[in-house]
Amino acid sequence: MNIVVLAGGISTEREISIVSGTQVCKALREKGHRAILMDVYFGNVEIQPANAFPENYDTDAAAAYMRGFDGNIEAAKAAQKEFFGPKVLEICREADVVFLALHGENGENGKVQAAFDLLGIVYTGSGYLGSALAMDKALSKKLFREGGVPTPGGVTLHQGETIKSTAGYNVGLPCVVKPSCGGSSVGVFIAETEEAFQAAVAEAFSYESEIVVESYIKGREFSVGVVDGEAYPVIEIAPIEGFYDYKNKYQAGSTIETCPAEISAEQTARMQEYAVLAYNVLKLENYARVDFMMDDNGDMYCLEANTLPGMTPTSLLPQEAAALGMTFADLCEKLIQVSLKK
Repeated sequence: MNIVVLAGGISTEREISIVSGTQVCKALREKGHRAILMDVYFGNVEIQPANAFPENYDTDAAAAYMRGFDGNIEAAKAAQKEFFGPKVLEICREADVVFLALHGENGENGKVQAAFDLLGIVYTGSGYLGSALAMDKALSKKLFREGGVPTPGGVTLHQGETIKSTAGYNVGLPCVVKPSCGGSSVGVFIAETEEAFQAAVAEAFSYESEIVVESYIKGREFSVGVVDGEAYPVIEIAPIEGFYDYKNKYQAGSTIETCPAEISAEQTARMQEYAVLAYNVLKLENYARVDFMMDDNGDMYCLEANTLPGMTPTSLLPQEAAALGMTFADLCEKLIQVSLKK
């Protein structure tokens, strides 16, 4: 198949997206597909639709071309009115499917998906509605509560309103403060004092005008992939220091990841059931990754769902697939096949 792997963009997760896209593109080429890597925002004026999917292709060179725009992002945002870069939509229309390796704003929030739906472009992952619901943590928490998915208690705050103490929000200390629509734990803080809470709120508002404050769950962290409605093995995430923030997510050696997680069969089944329930409550499709905390009493709390999870061989979802005997390339192929069914 002719496949565009769409990555990059202008979110805070641009670099991680390029890494994911590069690995996916290489894997799909290993599978015999004519895959190419494109930056959703900067595009590539040199690519011609007539020969956009060559038999021989240098994926690393394409990734280097994308990174060449890294120092020009703010200037480009000020000058460029359209989100889709040169030739992006033109080339995507020529593809059999677009593999979305985007992360963060305008990649996971449903806007790209909605545009592709209107243009008749086939893509991987959830549709625009599920993507938007999952990206908005304040809304997804509300839907979790209504749908019977356990989640930490919390409140949503908006920029400009008077900020109370943690007691005023009934969340206590320590508590978690995070942007409502961020990703990769960018702008996430664990506040242990009132002074730290007020500082965390101010910092989180520098990312977005809406933030979430929720009770801190002390315990172990897990993640469960859901592919085509089926829960994958549970993986445990244990940062060596601190919590599972941006550094611990992406710096090699910062986190110990165990898959399958060393928990009881009953706990595994229950967490997988909650993962599928969260997937359905948020109207997700094809694949996602659902994150959990489990306290010392064995009580589970769903934190969020990721509709376009990281896709490198060492990312969480590929590790779960590996526990089922699937190679990274096999997983990439499967994600395309389940997405084509829609």
